[in-house]
Amino acid sequence: MKNKPYQRLAWLGTAILLLAATLAAFNFYPMYVFLFCIANGIWVAVGVLWKEKSLIVLNAGLTFIYLLGLFFGS
Repeated sequence: MKNKPYQRLAWLGTAILLLAATLAAFNFYPMYVFLFCIANGIWVAVGVLWKEKSLIVLNAGLTFIYLLGLFFGS
């Protein structure tokens, strides 16, 4: 099986997502929100590079939700 291009970028996004989830589990707010936004931004870029609309929509949507919570949540 042939690897997709930009695998290192995808793995970087994955590593940051795992770090953000760990920080969220221990309630390191708002740091985990920023990391989620960075990781999802990386995954949006990967989705564009891979031409995967599902990755783009999922991660752009998640970033939007995180930012809504950050700015308008309690």
